[in-house]
Amino acid sequence: MTLRLILVRHAKSSWKEPALSDHERPLNKRGRASAKAVGDWLRRKGYAPDTVLSSTSERTRETHALMETKAPAEFDRSLYLSSAQNMLKALQGASGNTVMMLGHNPGTGEFAERLATKLPSHERFLDYPTCATTVLEFEADSWNEVSFGTGKVKAFVIPRELT
Repeated sequence: MTLRLILVRHAKSSWKEPALSDHERPLNKRGRASAKAVGDWLRRKGYAPDTVLSSTSERTRETHALMETKAPAEFDRSLYLSSAQNMLKALQGASGNTVMMLGHNPGTGEFAERLATKLPSHERFLDYPTCATTVLEFEADSWNEVSFGTGKVKAFVIPRELT
């Protein structure tokens, strides 16, 4: 059986209100456009998630909303600024054949890198800019079987390539 993971770093956030905590920062104008563009790209490619696992931050919530997935979302505080190891643990408890995860760097970029059997040649993959999205596939019967180094990268995109 093939399982698919759509791994997304939140879109570009705003720093206009310095009094807001990091957790409360919303997206800026460019971030909102990027989230919409990536959501459109996912639909065009047929990458529709069955479920979404996301950090609880305002910017991940807003990124998810603007991507307009029809999948139910679970917002988990443990995914806020999470490590790759914690992200793997959360993924291993997921259900559905296609899961979207929304998080933050450095954890999300490290998670993508550690999951891949072979890194894509894209020059921005290792720095994983805002709203970068990787689609990985795993030959496994359940998410509990997924481990580092077992994902085949099917696609990687950054918003600037879509606008």
